[in-house]
Amino acid sequence: MTTFDADLIVTSHSTEQTLALGRALGAAAEPGLVLALVGPLGAGKTQLVRGIAEGLGVADSRLVSSPSFVLIQQYSGRLPIYHFDTYRLTQPDQFASLGPEEYFEAGGVSIVEWADRVAGLLPEDRLGVRIDVHSPTERRLALHGAGPISARVLERLRDALGRQGNPSCA
Repeated sequence: MTTFDADLIVTSHSTEQTLALGRALGAAAEPGLVLALVGPLGAGKTQLVRGIAEGLGVADSRLVSSPSFVLIQQYSGRLPIYHFDTYRLTQPDQFASLGPEEYFEAGGVSIVEWADRVAGLLPEDRLGVRIDVHSPTERRLALHGAGPISARVLERLRDALGRQGNPSCA
């Protein structure tokens, strides 16, 4: 699993809390944001993406699913969402052949699940989200911004969580 220093740590005690964090993250998003999601199977990466889609105004977030078999899904909201899943890729070159830099620069929000598998192909300015499973319902999400876009989004997220009085936010 990719390691990094966390700028923000949030504990989720339920699927609904993970969705709520995703909604806050989607509301804080800006054009050009790249989210690099890392965590084991069943950690809640796709649930987080579903919440992000809701926060970005996707009309029916039930359409959000793991794109494991098609590698990329696109959703329309306040900003377009480009949802990649690199789980089934055997080499980073397979990700490179998708032309991800075109999506990263398209003015939307790019979300890469299993980002540790293609870390060398991601832009430096990205918001890393590592999800650790602590129990069947509890998740610890460690977020790290590595550039100006991700730092601004992370600051807006921190402000939003603070205004909501989220006791799980550390």
